[in-house]
Amino acid sequence: MTGVIIRNTGSWYVVRLDDGQLFECKVKGNFRLRGIRSTNPVAVGDRVEIKPTTDGSDASASGKTALITEIHDRRNYIIRRASNLSKQSHIIAANVDLACLVVTIVHPETNTTFIDRFLASAEAYRVPVALVFNKVDLYDADELRYLEAIMSLYRMLNYECFAVSAQTGEGLDAFLTALRGKTTLFSGNSGVGKSTLLNSLVPEAKAKTAMLSAAHDQGQHTTTFSEMYDLEGGGCIIDTPGIRGFGTFDFEPDEVSHYFREIFQIGRNCRFGNCTHTHEPGCAVQKALDNHEIAESRYLSYLSMLEDKDEGKYREKF
Repeated sequence: MTGVIIRNTGSWYVVRLDDGQLFECKVKGNFRLRGIRSTNPVAVGDRVEIKPTTDGSDASASGKTALITEIHDRRNYIIRRASNLSKQSHIIAANVDLACLVVTIVHPETNTTFIDRFLASAEAYRVPVALVFNKVDLYDADELRYLEAIMSLYRMLNYECFAVSAQTGEGLDAFLTALRGKTTLFSGNSGVGKSTLLNSLVPEAKAKTAMLSAAHDQGQHTTTFSEMYDLEGGGCIIDTPGIRGFGTFDFEPDEVSHYFREIFQIGRNCRFGNCTHTHEPGCAVQKALDNHEIAESRYLSYLSMLEDKDEGKYREKF
């Protein structure tokens, strides 16, 4: 029996079969992903084979339980370093057509290093990305100018950007049009309004929301598990718990520049084929940086990924 995982609560997975039936499933005891050191062997969006259980040993609200016996090959996935487990990964979602990183300029601030790490990981695993700048109704004139500058930077790199307000509905029609017919992942820092945005697009989701911490201007975790929601008119959204940092996983130093579009393109003109773009003579990237053809924030993000083996560094703001 074949289906897709639509909900992950940690120990249980809800699988929707192709005929619409729902089964609450556990992973077969000896089932492991080959070649991937992951805290979660399967993720929302995975296509799986299941075998219904008949002994009644597992209870569920639906009364239908099964074991996940096989995972189909993935088209792609988004992965990050697992919290407090630097040698393991956490698969955020699989088989997605679009990954939407929901960000905010303030309340709370999403730093550009976080954005760039997410973009680099998406590049590595062949996932198209859009940046969704939420809470535009709260920004003053200076913050709106900064928003335009940030959006201009990423649009020049051919990343689609949306400016929206989940509270007022500004920009949501165009955003929803871009989502229809696609399996879309929502990710972002805690407090950027992912749950409010989801509720605006899929009212029946009724995702929990919470106020920001007044002391630290940070969000509280309201989404505790990943879940897939169907969009009216076709397509679906995979909502995921908010994350405070994005640790990349298994990037070799000589690969990092491949995942920064402008650095990879300009780096082809470097004198040395194995140029790290940090100190070598004849480095085209260093020259482009001096000429303001590469944004300093992007180059600092590149350096943080190139040099950083410490899980904490990616939280720094530049």
